[in-house]
Amino acid sequence: MAKPNTAMDLRQEEPNPWRESLEQRVRERMRELIEQVLEEEVEEALGARRSQRTASRCGYLHGRKSRGLVLRGGRVEVRVPRARWVTPQGEEREWRSQLLPRYRRATPEVEQAILGVYLSGGNTRRIRTALQPLWAQAPLSKSAVSRLVTRLEESYQLWQKRDLSAEKIVYLYLDAIYLKARSGGKVVRVPVLVALGVRANGEKVLLSLMVAGAERTAAWEALLEDLVARGLRAPRLVISDGNAGLAAALERVWPHALRQRCTVHKLRNVESKAPKHSREALREDYHQIVYAEDRATAEKARAKFLAKWGKLCPAAAASLEEAGDELLTFYQFPASQWLALRTTNLIERLQEEFRRRVKTQGPLPPRRRPCACSSLCWPADRSSCRGSEAFATSRGNEKRLLRRKRFS
Repeated sequence: MAKPNTAMDLRQEEPNPWRESLEQRVRERMRELIEQVLEEEVEEALGARRSQRTASRCGYLHGRKSRGLVLRGGRVEVRVPRARWVTPQGEEREWRSQLLPRYRRATPEVEQAILGVYLSGGNTRRIRTALQPLWAQAPLSKSAVSRLVTRLEESYQLWQKRDLSAEKIVYLYLDAIYLKARSGGKVVRVPVLVALGVRANGEKVLLSLMVAGAERTAAWEALLEDLVARGLRAPRLVISDGNAGLAAALERVWPHALRQRCTVHKLRNVESKAPKHSREALREDYHQIVYAEDRATAEKARAKFLAKWGKLCPAAAASLEEAGDELLTFYQFPASQWLALRTTNLIERLQEEFRRRVKTQGPLPPRRRPCACSSLCWPADRSSCRGSEAFATSRGNEKRLLRRKRFS
């Protein structure tokens, strides 16, 4: 006996007149309630009810204006009162509702829902398609969604300028995320500089996102100086890759801060200097350095690595030697935190989430780049992680990052 096709049955289900009638009546009651509230608001502003003669009256009604308003239950046509009134300062002007501001066509809850879908990785077309069954009587235009999204820029600017003097950051992770953007008629990859801090209790906090032209010294120095200007004090340790511009900026802004070179980035660099047939053996010798039991054992393993590979592959040995003692700085801290301190994996999760959310947006014009930054800082600033478990990362994550083709 063939099984019924549930999906087909749902698609062929006829509209339920009772349901439509119920929803229509609910919207009608909502419309009546909104109009009643607006009527009470204008009467309070005028100091008198309709047709009431009193000395406290400071204005008069002159009709109503119909306005469409999108609620969570659908669209309703609301008749908004119009009035001329005299302000407490003695000026005569048109009355404006504070409950239903001018040009508002949807409730704040609806607008937040639209922005939430956008920040979760949906583009304008997907938002309109997803919400069409819910708001069949109030189709969202492309411009309506775009206007809501542009408000993110203001939120981003306020977030980017917030005071950081109360933050006690112990560890600071610095890295860059690249997004596609339109510039000069071409699609180019633009870096977004990221600063992620870790408090003493292991809680992560996103400190700054800054769009730059390139990962040069001036760009990184601008980000660090902005953090200092907002009150952030120098951290105990800065974890980053081997970008020369970032290193120079750190030397100028925080010359006394300890630095840790990402061991995963350095391994990629070292492997790129060696032939493919020898990379497995090279990787094993490298792991003897960064996964040693203590600093002394790591020093012996590094000396052994340089002696061996200095003969077999001088370029690989020179790449390792370039990192110097900054490759082993994490050994100065508690052993329980070594796994998190020797790489930039802690910020990698934010990067993956960022790329997932912006890939549906396509190449961004300059005015929309702050909105792309907002898609990262909006969830990260609300989902901080506490405790040593949140601060730890896994060996598997480090191995996974090694498979990436981009070298730093």
